[in-house]
Amino acid sequence: MGHNQTQTTVKIVKYLVIAIMAVIALVLVTAIFTKRDYAVEREITIAKPKQDVYNYIKLLRNQVHYSKWVMMDPNAKMDYTGTDGTVGFVSAWDSENKKVGKGSQTITKLADGERMDLGIHFIKPFEGTANAYMTTESVADNQTKVKWGFTGTMKYPMNIMLLCMHMDDAIGGDLQTGLNNLKGVLEK
Repeated sequence: MGHNQTQTTVKIVKYLVIAIMAVIALVLVTAIFTKRDYAVEREITIAKPKQDVYNYIKLLRNQVHYSKWVMMDPNAKMDYTGTDGTVGFVSAWDSENKKVGKGSQTITKLADGERMDLGIHFIKPFEGTANAYMTTESVADNQTKVKWGFTGTMKYPMNIMLLCMHMDDAIGGDLQTGLNNLKGVLEK
């Protein structure tokens, strides 16, 4: 390789490094101005009295019958700590299925007959936290509207993914599947 070819190669490498650094800088700057929070919610009406529906959903062990995420791996190791249906109860999972992973959810707040709030801690395949809730609202004597929601915050610079990943599409379908399953279970 001649001297001129070596200089040309060095210049090309130098420009490539500068271009890569510029792209990284652009991504990091863009992430500063990108939203960090997301919220997804779905709802369904179930032909059951509100208190009956609430009493069922506040028991996290019942999620094995309706939650798409829990049902994805029937062989997942499940651990429960505390008294189900009370604040502080923990439902933990550990699965070899990468779509299920490992994590836990804790009942953080209950408003009897109205709402249950959950804190979710993901461990595998990625570390993170989120909040979930389920609400029940009477729309008639034997009709209850159930809302299932999921909220969270993506830390900088990972929040850049929210530009191309629509959390409503990613999570919403799973929430709706879970609600459809819940309706099927409760209306039997």
